Amino acid sequence: MSGTMVLVRHGQSEWNKLNLFTGWRDPGLTELGIEEAEEGAKALKDYGIKFDIAFTSVLKRAEKTCQIILDIIGQPDLETIHDQALNERNYGDLAGLNKDDARAKWGEDQVHVWRRSYDVPPPGDDGESLKDTGARVWPYYMMEILPRVLRGEKVLVAAHGNSLRALVMILDRMTSDEITRLNLATGVPMVYKLNPDSTVASKEILGDMSGAH
Repeated sequence: MSGTMVLVRHGQSEWNKLNLFTGWRDPGLTELGIEEAEEGAKALKDYGIKFDIAFTSVLKRAEKTCQIILDIIGQPDLETIHDQALNERNYGDLAGLNKDDARAKWGEDQVHVWRRSYDVPPPGDDGESLKDTGARVWPYYMMEILPRVLRGEKVLVAAHGNSLRALVMILDRMTSDEITRLNLATGVPMVYKLNPDSTVASKEILGDMSGAH
C-alpha cells in the first residue's frame, strides 16, 4: 500500500510583493496570494483528492493557504498539524530588508550566494542555508509525515519555498547543485504518489510552474 502527498507553496505574501526577505517573519497573504491559494485548491478539487491529515508551518501565510485549500475542497475541519520544522528558512540579518537594497549594500554576487547556494547561510547567528533548513525538515518528514503516507494516507503539506525545496530534493533525488536552480511556484500543488519503499512512484504538477521564483 502506498499513499499520496501533496506539497503546496503558500500564495504570495505581503512581503513577497514588497520584495523583502521574509524568512521567519510573519506577514499575511496579499489578495493575489489568496487567489493563488484558491486556484491551487480548485485544481485539487478537480483532481478529486480528499486528505486524511494536513501539515503546515507556524507562519500565517502557510497556515492561511492550508485553510483556504481545505475550505474549498470541503474539508474545513480536517486535522491540521502546525510545526516550525516546516517554517521557511531563517534569513537572519537579511529578514525585513529589501532585496535590491541588500544587493546595493553587499553586491549582486554575494546576495545571490546567500539566496541560492546550498550551504552558505545569510549573515546573523540565526541565518539558515538550504542545507540547514533541510536539517530540520528532513527528520520531521521521516518521523511525522512519511509514515502516514506509507500507511496509505493522503497528506497535504502547505509550507514555504525553501522548506519544500528541501523535501523535493530528497523526493526527486536532486543534487545540491540541482536544487539551487529549482524554483517553486506559489499556490501550485505537486502531487506525489510513493512506493512502499518511500521512493516516488509518480509526480504530477497541477498548474503552471513557469512563473516560479
